[in-house]
Amino acid sequence: MTTELVVEELPAPLDSSILGARLQDGGCHFALWAPRAKRVELALVAEDLSQRNHDMTRNDDGVWVVFVPGVEAEQRYGFRVHGDWAPTEGSRFNPARLLLDPYARAITAGVDYNGPILDHPEHDDYELDPTDSTEAVPLSVVVAETAAPTPIAQRRPMSESVIYETHVKGYTQLHPAVPEHLRGTYAGLAYPAVVEHLVSLGITAVELLPCHHFVSEPFIIGRGLSNYWGYNTLGFFAPHAAYCSVGTLGQQVAEFKQMVSALHEAGIEVILDVVYNHTGEGGHEGPTLSFRGIDHGGYYRLTEDLRNDYDVTGCGNSVDTSEPGVLALVLDSMRYWVTEMGVDGFRFDLASELIRDRNHHVDQEHAFKKAIAEDPAFEGIKMIAEPWDMGPFGYQVGRWGAGWSEWNDHFRNFTRDWWRGAISGVQELAGRLCGSPDTYEVDGRDTSASVNFITAHDGFTLRDLVTYDGKHNEANGEENRDGADDNRSWNCGHEGETDDPGINALRHRQVKNMMATLCLAVGVPMITAGDEMGRTQGGNNNAYCQDSPISWVHWDTLDTFGDLLGMTKEILRLRSEFPALRAENYRHHEEVTDADGNGLGRVDLTWFHQGGVQMGEDEWHDGGRRTLGMYTSDADSAFLIWFHGDPSGIEVTLPGDSWAKGWRVVVHSGFDGEFPSAEEVLDAGSTLGVPGRSVVVLQAEL
Repeated sequence: MTTELVVEELPAPLDSSILGARLQDGGCHFALWAPRAKRVELALVAEDLSQRNHDMTRNDDGVWVVFVPGVEAEQRYGFRVHGDWAPTEGSRFNPARLLLDPYARAITAGVDYNGPILDHPEHDDYELDPTDSTEAVPLSVVVAETAAPTPIAQRRPMSESVIYETHVKGYTQLHPAVPEHLRGTYAGLAYPAVVEHLVSLGITAVELLPCHHFVSEPFIIGRGLSNYWGYNTLGFFAPHAAYCSVGTLGQQVAEFKQMVSALHEAGIEVILDVVYNHTGEGGHEGPTLSFRGIDHGGYYRLTEDLRNDYDVTGCGNSVDTSEPGVLALVLDSMRYWVTEMGVDGFRFDLASELIRDRNHHVDQEHAFKKAIAEDPAFEGIKMIAEPWDMGPFGYQVGRWGAGWSEWNDHFRNFTRDWWRGAISGVQELAGRLCGSPDTYEVDGRDTSASVNFITAHDGFTLRDLVTYDGKHNEANGEENRDGADDNRSWNCGHEGETDDPGINALRHRQVKNMMATLCLAVGVPMITAGDEMGRTQGGNNNAYCQDSPISWVHWDTLDTFGDLLGMTKEILRLRSEFPALRAENYRHHEEVTDADGNGLGRVDLTWFHQGGVQMGEDEWHDGGRRTLGMYTSDADSAFLIWFHGDPSGIEVTLPGDSWAKGWRVVVHSGFDGEFPSAEEVLDAGSTLGVPGRSVVVLQAEL
């Protein structure tokens, strides 16, 4: 028999727009949702950390309010929240803790992990610690409203997007053209040389690793490291203070907006990787910095006995979006980043956690999804799910429905396996290349549901996939125990870097093969920053704690991988120019017609074997086959793309006159001299030598 968890339902604020700190009427209105609290004090904190406390008044919605005349922008503040100390009942109120405002628009800095940041003595989490925490915690900041960033001229359809996952600090920390004082900042990412690289590459949207204000975990600090990726959020409205070049008292808001404006003016959309599924407070034994002290049992999912956190994130806590006031916080945050900060989309970390109900069951009809679909503020905003979490039935790939795109791990895993030779046959290769219809078309969605990727921040870089069989995470201080062991990588015959020219040539070709596969597959390609120029992390596949050259992008790799960059640019240019290479709708071997409906004698999608004829049943079921020709066309263009995974070269026959008058090699993954030039027209029905482990794209002369 299943026992359902019954928890008191809290009132949601009727008007959540009043929450936070709002400058008006010659002062500032402060409001905090804390329905279980018995008393709340607003603490205005001076530069010397002295405080003026103001009692707040509770309204019927569980919101505590106070107006303080004379308060101006840059005022630091926090809350002291009084209530029952009853850890066995999910209540951990401790007014000695100065707490961040969940709606704070700016946050000052980090945490002193040697200070009194726990709500209890270190070795007894059931006893209250009365030591004041002011000197050890970050503070909320009052921020004046300013104009929104320059809007992008026109948001691209998801089907036309090319996403670039990058890190605000790591992308420019070593960039030689960015002035030193701007490296690693919002201003650095907006610097002209950086934007020009993105534009020339063909990127339409940057997906920024977490920019919400975050903190490190105590156990990382104890190893002399820090949280680099940022998946440890503390403020859902505040831009991360350390990425600002000029200050932390609201300047980070202005600089973030300036960055968005610069990217928008270049035609690049901004997608935020957001971590609403957990916070930087960890489990109940972790620091009390905001949410836990305001209402531990309201903000976080708890076990049935209310003593412990119900954790489906692997990070100690899970935010409870089944609570109406908590759901309002998440939606308000999203709305703020769209309307005030100018962002164009979100990628939701561990998205399945956000759609768990009051009994922690995954619910695809959750109020979170319904609210997004019904809110006009989110019309045209890109919604991308990391479609899993760490809990029961959290793996939800292919189930997010209309209006959502998803990270497609099927594409990642298969592409890695096929190019390293762990999988033969071409049936699944064809499916992944045409948008994974087995995963997404069954739900009536189009190809933009699939965000195709081979690498991401988490795991090996593209270059490391062909350089290391195993992880090398010793620098993380956990004796190489952390990080995934299932990497689906192949070191091409030697573990780590080598001077062997044959191995290096093979690795170079393999990186180009995987990049070409990613950019040519139907769906939405996501490139990890630096992969287009041979970035390496030295085999570290879990660099979450490496704010160091291990993680930062090294721009001098272009000296060796310039041809990889050139190939990537050319494929993305072709993809942008020719819709036949980025079909929005799934294709099914249908006749192509002109604008008047006249048949053009060719189909939109078909598959060839190396003999130059369409695949038959025997070829499809040949488990040893390692060569596939993908033919894709529309009324204006046609392309034939050969994917050859065998180490030996092969001779392919180009389709005859009924498919094209001739063919030109427009891009390939090989080296100079291996293929005819793009100017040379090859006869239909002629043969073409394809070296072992290669991708070659031919454009039809129609």
